[in-house]
Amino acid sequence: MAYRITDKCIACGNCQSECPVDAISEGAKYKIDPQKCIDCGACASVCPVEAIEAP
Repeated sequence: MAYRITDKCIACGNCQSECPVDAISEGAKYKIDPQKCIDCGACASVCPVEAIEAP
């Protein structure tokens, strides 16, 4: 299972730039591609509103 971005996302972009495998795409709310996510947690560690949940 991959990390997941919840509805608490404020679309700040911190997570996207932190992802080492480019698994996060921009939108009204950012999304993580579960096929690319390597479960490293880098995105969750930089989220200012704790919108990213561990698998």
